[in-house]
Amino acid sequence: MSDNSAPAMDYAAHERTYEGFINFSKVGTISVLTIVLCLVLFAFGGTVAHVFGWLMLIAMMITAAIGAAIGEKGWIPPAGVFVLTGILAILTV
Repeated sequence: MSDNSAPAMDYAAHERTYEGFINFSKVGTISVLTIVLCLVLFAFGGTVAHVFGWLMLIAMMITAAIGAAIGEKGWIPPAGVFVLTGILAILTV
């Protein structure tokens, strides 16, 4: 039989964990899409596209770390790099 001695669920910790997982998923997805665009720059672009590809890859790593640390709105810095990489891919390929 149960003696009702189990601790109650910590809902605040559960919510923080869930929000962290969702933020990590957003930042990770945007980072992977940016990597794909950088690979397009490396494969189909010339020398200028290679330089932009490396710059955007480094910028993506920095903004992904910042986005993971920010929290709820952490997807915004990597999204900016993604948009800029897309524009550079359109212009240089």
